[in-house]
Amino acid sequence: MKTRTIGTIIFGLASIVVVGFTIYKISIGKETGLNEVITIGALLIGFFSTMTWGTKEEKDGILQDEELGQRITEKSSKISYFLLTLFIFAAVFIDNILNETLNILLLLLLGLSMITLPFIEYLYSRKYQ
Repeated sequence: MKTRTIGTIIFGLASIVVVGFTIYKISIGKETGLNEVITIGALLIGFFSTMTWGTKEEKDGILQDEELGQRITEKSSKISYFLLTLFIFAAVFIDNILNETLNILLLLLLGLSMITLPFIEYLYSRKYQ
């Protein structure tokens, strides 16, 4: 069995265990918080990374260093940025409906998310001018 497959299985099972334990904690009324969110996020990062990228030694998929891998990373980064901005906008909208006030931290986060891409593009373009 290839290393990539083993890694995917390990990260997948660990993610299922942690998500299941978190759901159990919520169902019995225990408090959940930052530790669970960070753990689930880190495990899912490992899971999707091992599923996506191959290794040079085993030649079992697209390599992150190849031109195609870099193109995939660029496209997925930009799509992720726009989705994250959309999610933050939805959070501001839902928070406004539920609490009938605007959360200043969410508004600041929305503003930062809207200017991040153009600002980074500007800084990156300065590198080539």
